[in-house]
Amino acid sequence: MGEAKRRKTSGSDAPRGKRGKAVWIGAAVALATAVVIGLFFVTAPPQPDAEGLPVAAANADPFPAELDRFGISVGAEDAPMVVREFADYQCPACGRFSEAARRLKEEYVDAGKVRFVFYDLPLKQHANAMPAAMAARCAGDQDAYWAMHDRLFDAQTEWSGSGDPVATFTRYAVDLGLEERRFERCMNTELHLEDIEQSRRVAMQLRLTSTPSVLVDNILLTRPGWGQMSAVVERELASRR
Repeated sequence: MGEAKRRKTSGSDAPRGKRGKAVWIGAAVALATAVVIGLFFVTAPPQPDAEGLPVAAANADPFPAELDRFGISVGAEDAPMVVREFADYQCPACGRFSEAARRLKEEYVDAGKVRFVFYDLPLKQHANAMPAAMAARCAGDQDAYWAMHDRLFDAQTEWSGSGDPVATFTRYAVDLGLEERRFERCMNTELHLEDIEQSRRVAMQLRLTSTPSVLVDNILLTRPGWGQMSAVVERELASRR
């Protein structure tokens, strides 16, 4: 059978197998597009005026700013807003929130709009949480608090179950260019134990027992993460303009 007759018989220039493949590809593309659009609407940050965003409790007092001396702060002292996080370095949810905290520093703290305060709240069920908090503060003695803070969260799964966390944290300190013997001495003497306990007492005073507990001024987030936090920050900043 000639090519012209074959085309007339089949009624199409394309072989049936190729037509079927094209249909499946088209369907797959359409499905992928629908998934992407759906994920966008599910994960997109809420708008600052969205209903359901947390607000301060009725007749809530301002956060007692004098307590911030027990945390570690970054940002302008006169920033119009303060975001405070109470966290445990070994807590997986805190590890996930660390990305949001890092983005907050990049987009709001560096712009002078927000001051960020990190409070240590090591939970008793996490054996390495206290040494991790100590490691961050010991690194802070050598002007590397936030570098160690980020490293601890980034490598959480590496040291979380370690039987010798001090050795691991000392390696991190060396990687960050810190003086090894000074760092080890700080860790072994538990130089900042009282500072960490004071931070934990602040959480108890405020009745914060879960980690991470995140407050935008005196507003406790119900779903700590970039979406809700950034929406509340934007709403509160707009109300003060």
